[in-house]
Amino acid sequence: MTTVSVRERVAAKKRSSKTQDNIVYAAVWLACLTPLVWLTWRVFSDDLGANPIEALIRQIGVWGLRLLLVGLAITPAARILKQPRLLRFRRTVGLFAFSYICLHLLTYIGVDLFFDWRQLVKDILKRPFITLGMLGFTLLIPLAVTSTNGMVRRLGRATWQRLHWLIYLIVPLGVAHYYLLVKADHRPPLVYAGIVAVLMGWRVWDAWGRARTKP
Repeated sequence: MTTVSVRERVAAKKRSSKTQDNIVYAAVWLACLTPLVWLTWRVFSDDLGANPIEALIRQIGVWGLRLLLVGLAITPAARILKQPRLLRFRRTVGLFAFSYICLHLLTYIGVDLFFDWRQLVKDILKRPFITLGMLGFTLLIPLAVTSTNGMVRRLGRATWQRLHWLIYLIVPLGVAHYYLLVKADHRPPLVYAGIVAVLMGWRVWDAWGRARTKP
């Protein structure tokens, strides 16, 4: 086999891999945008129940939490399925989660409170579920800001990784926020709490296994 043919095969393989990545990226974007399109359609079709504002705020927040859980699940999935390429989509999912949570907060402040900042401060101080939600959102901001390759280089990989360990605090705060928000049926937040427990447990088990295999 000549050097030229080898190069051509390598180049063709790279093109095929890039095409596959682009298709998967498009599917990830579509999957992440679909809930927002669906909620928009429900708003215009008056299909959000007796209290549409509360339902809209809650549903946007729930989808943000779901995407955070998907982001947490990517690493275990990549390791278990032996598909490290899945890790490439972790940042995209995380940024979509942040966008949904920003929209959740903006809808609450703008539509529900009409930008009454004094009332917002009162809610943060007096309502525990809002306190936890704002704490989680505040901790999420530095993760979103440092999500670029440039910030990884500036901070250094080790520092960047330590900073992004905040996600292991942010997601439980989001689940607690949801649990305290719900007045009757606590089953959905409890399901999410169970998923968080499984994902965290897998990480502890994986770290323990790696420590055992180190020479």
